[in-house]
Amino acid sequence: MNKKLYVGNLPYSITPEALKELFASAGDVVSVDIISDRMSGRSKGFGFVEMGTEAEAQKAIDTLNDREIDGRNLKVAEARPPRRDGDDRGFGGGGRGGGGRGRDRDRGGRPRRDDW
Repeated sequence: MNKKLYVGNLPYSITPEALKELFASAGDVVSVDIISDRMSGRSKGFGFVEMGTEAEAQKAIDTLNDREIDGRNLKVAEARPPRRDGDDRGFGGGGRGGGGRGRDRDRGGRPRRDDW
């Protein structure tokens, strides 16, 4: 069964091909996903590598965790499922925004002339 690994502290310049080649020394690499910023497209410095078996994943952790690549020590660990914050709405954010003070909020927070 495939096993997904978290890979942190990646050099920003590393390519998916180079990361796959690095992990191939531990076994069959099923997939590689380097997370990038949506706006800039720049790597966020972490990603995920899916190995073919649990034994290969463990070998990758044992051999590659804390290994230095381009001056950065990789952090390799078993990936955890996405975290849920107890909010089942499926949307970000929440609550009402600030704005206005007391009774003046309906007028954009500006006091009325008779409040002076």
